Amino acid sequence: MHFLFHIILLLVFIFPISAAVGEGTGKDRFFLAGDGEIHIKNVRNDKEARVSLLNSDGTLREEGFNIIDDVFGFPTLEKGEHISPRLIFMLDYFSDLAAPGKAINLESGYRSPEYNAGIRNRGANAARTSQHIDGMAIDFHIDGVDGKELWELIRSRACCGVGHYGGATIHMDSAKPRFWEAATSKTKTGESDYNRKIYLSTDYDRYRPGDAVRLSFSSVSDFGFGIAPVALLVEDPEGARGVATVPTRLNKPSNEGRCLRIDDRKTSRFIHLDLPPKLIPGRYRIRIDFCDRPFPEMPAMTVSNEIEVVQQMP
Repeated sequence: MHFLFHIILLLVFIFPISAAVGEGTGKDRFFLAGDGEIHIKNVRNDKEARVSLLNSDGTLREEGFNIIDDVFGFPTLEKGEHISPRLIFMLDYFSDLAAPGKAINLESGYRSPEYNAGIRNRGANAARTSQHIDGMAIDFHIDGVDGKELWELIRSRACCGVGHYGGATIHMDSAKPRFWEAATSKTKTGESDYNRKIYLSTDYDRYRPGDAVRLSFSSVSDFGFGIAPVALLVEDPEGARGVATVPTRLNKPSNEGRCLRIDDRKTSRFIHLDLPPKLIPGRYRIRIDFCDRPFPEMPAMTVSNEIEVVQQMP
């Protein structure tokens, strides 16, 4: 297994793997995607599922994600969304590389804010603004797979958050690319207080010009802030090189045209915009500026994960 992992790592570096844009496959919306078949078992409650993520025509399978939500303990109807599709496709991708056909043993999936606070109070390695709260994280192991080597494999792709605290179990989330071990973990510090680590993500990685985009915040420590009614499409991670402005809108009506209020978690998960119909294909990020910030420590803006705008999509 040790030798196999090093071969996989070498191939990943030499031949970067990315879902190709083509006709009819929903997994082409993601930079990293496996074969569309995933086997997950929740070791806490023994719920288990072998799930197809794609319909026969290649589109994303709603029922498959409903089943995954149930295994994760995610309250789909209450939330109005699913466990992060990007997380699930990355999980499928890495499990296919490391241990094709084996079950993914889920140790921690969705956590309510109250449950997350409780395990923090008991001394667990859980961040106050854990990605588990927003259905964007999983702690898991795969039988026969070395946890440290799996952590190194995922880390090599610079795709996501990945942590290893020792043993076979690793943490993976679909938020900002970063990595840590037990010695470098900052889960018990206050570094995410005052919304300092607030993160903005899109549902998918690939879009067409004119497509609707849903944006979601995670790593929110405190609600009661606003966002500008116009977002900026940018070409750099720092959000300095803008190419187009696009209006933003919320799921709920807002009477404050200058500053759209984000007062609760559900509102923070449903921010919408439409990409310009004549947007030139390429790589972009989306910048949102904050207003009515409750703390001086809160950043003035945040920039999303990278997306690719393409002409042809399924």
